[in-house]
Amino acid sequence: MSDARSIDSHSGTASPGAVASGAMTAPATMPTGEDWQVLTDSDGAAPSPPDGPVLVVGTRKGLWLLGADTDRSADGWRVRGPLLLGNIIQHALVDPRDRTTLLVAASTGHLGPTVFRSTDLGRSFTEASRPPAFTTGDRLERSVRSVFWLTPGHADEPGTWYAGASPQGLFRSEDDGDTWTPVDGWTDHPMWETWCEWPEENTPDGSMLHSVLVDPRDPRHLYLGLSSGGVFESTDGGADWAPLNQGCLALFAPVPDPEYGHDPHCVRLHPLAPDRLYQQNHCGIYRMDRPEGRWHRVGDNMPDDVGDIGFPVELHPRDPDTAWVFPMDGTDVWPRTSPGGRPAVYRTSDAGESWTRLDLGLPARGWFTVKRQAMAVDSLDPVGVYFGTTSGEIWASGDDGTSWAPVLAHLPEVYSLEVADPIER
Repeated sequence: MSDARSIDSHSGTASPGAVASGAMTAPATMPTGEDWQVLTDSDGAAPSPPDGPVLVVGTRKGLWLLGADTDRSADGWRVRGPLLLGNIIQHALVDPRDRTTLLVAASTGHLGPTVFRSTDLGRSFTEASRPPAFTTGDRLERSVRSVFWLTPGHADEPGTWYAGASPQGLFRSEDDGDTWTPVDGWTDHPMWETWCEWPEENTPDGSMLHSVLVDPRDPRHLYLGLSSGGVFESTDGGADWAPLNQGCLALFAPVPDPEYGHDPHCVRLHPLAPDRLYQQNHCGIYRMDRPEGRWHRVGDNMPDDVGDIGFPVELHPRDPDTAWVFPMDGTDVWPRTSPGGRPAVYRTSDAGESWTRLDLGLPARGWFTVKRQAMAVDSLDPVGVYFGTTSGEIWASGDDGTSWAPVLAHLPEVYSLEVADPIER
């Protein structure tokens, strides 16, 4: 794909050119289009763009934007979409450094795995002129099946991005996502075949590289997660890597505490306290405090009848002791739905020493599945917490997760949800 293509955001085809606390309410119907629409029973143009958080929602069949005012009132949400209709959107987010560039990791019927870029909040898109791909003549004959994860680079490196792929490749762009090259220190590492699932893959949806983290103090200090494979760290900008899994269990492995071979589902680094990391793993919830290189299973403090298995973990933007998780059933058959059909978010305010169940407004019975990229928080006070389900529902809380209300239903399966504060609305 040597030529960038302009994409009509509504059709997805190439063209020539938080919520107040209270009782649960019914989710709004879903208008379509490229302009903001009010979430009411009848479609209509919003009187003004939202001035609060914007949710960037990737689904199995396209991209949607949900916007709220700063008070995040239940009747103040607007929607735009579908955008890139028909494309599988694995991940999409607005660059927090310029608050303008929207990158979308997509799998398309006619273009294959690629990245789209927009600088007008999805009113138009341009495909990357050189999407993430392994080097021509790759000795292992690897080819990218999907671009799975996107991470903006360091604040001192504007225009840089990282992408994680399936199979487990790491790629970097230095021009706002237009051209991508492999991070050779990872993709050609002599241990890559040992660390990664290759050529046999045991992860149900295929092996993937995710949770690319950049230390805000040092652009050369990077982390990444492999499903399966474990957590890995680089201190030289990706030229070399080492496993970082001590203390983490891998109960499915021949030995329960190997050096690598674990299955982290999501890893987060606190932006104001970057020595504090959290991990939601196939085998529990963990916390690490550097410089110690050991994970501690704080999920042991979750209720026994709920467990500490799930996919996402999200951190309070100002308090490194506060985090949210969405537990899912991790019993023998691994149904990956709310334990006992009773959905709830759990919050810790003491770095995992204790957890509080938060289910006010959520259905008493529901078998929710929330993927690793489908939960996010905003930066307001109190913090807004949001999640999307594989059944196409978006839920929001405007009070640190204490109470919940549905924002939108009947979307396609939600793959990702990120919060943005874009300049252009």
